[in-house]
Amino acid sequence: MSVRIDDTDRKILAELQRDASQSLDEIAARVGSSKTPVWNRIRKLKGAGVIGQQTVLLDAEALGFEATFFVLIRTSEHEADWQRRFLKALRDRPEVQEAHRLAGDIDYILKVRVKNARAYDVFYQTLISEVRVHNVTALLSMEEIKSTTMLPLSALTDS
Repeated sequence: MSVRIDDTDRKILAELQRDASQSLDEIAARVGSSKTPVWNRIRKLKGAGVIGQQTVLLDAEALGFEATFFVLIRTSEHEADWQRRFLKALRDRPEVQEAHRLAGDIDYILKVRVKNARAYDVFYQTLISEVRVHNVTALLSMEEIKSTTMLPLSALTDS
């Protein structure tokens, strides 16, 4: 990490993770500082790449996206052209919320959010028509027990 993170920075980051729509005055009050130093620290953290894109979290179920599938993919293809096409297929599919390349027996794992099983099948059929995969296993999440975008900032030490 190229930027020095101290206790005040951690407090500011924790507040932004909790609710980025807070005003500077609210954040400053919560971290025990004033507005200008908080603003300067936020600018420094953005400039260093610690703070990235700010978005709004939507409630998927309230919008009708009731099914989450974890998709395990094995492939026998590892050429650059295949990987380029595969990554493009994933980036082009808004249903894919996360994609990870793994070590071990499974090559990739995807988190796919769709309205229902039928919508997952459409996603699956489209994916396998775009890129060749050796084996696909889809696991339906029965219940989301924990989901967060918040990092464990308490694990950071002054650096």
